[in-house]
Amino acid sequence: MTTLTVHNVDDAIKDQLEINAIQHNCSIDEEVCRILKQALFSTEKQKKLGSYLHQQVMELTGGVELEFPERSLPRSAPDFSEKSS
Repeated sequence: MTTLTVHNVDDAIKDQLEINAIQHNCSIDEEVCRILKQALFSTEKQKKLGSYLHQQVMELTGGVELEFPERSLPRSAPDFSEKSS
């Protein structure tokens, strides 16, 4: 295995890595490796914003069934032809 050294990491990033490592019951090194593997080798396609928002709303609300109004025939187009008076 290779050793990787990262310089100039913001304190906020280091602190969040420590928190994540504690939550996942692992070391910071293991957490960094887990994040890198997930980011680089994830088989799940990254969702676009609309799909992400849809998923979040569905999880929060449990989904909502909407009734769509019945469609009617479109109005006829107005006649703009010039008429002589």
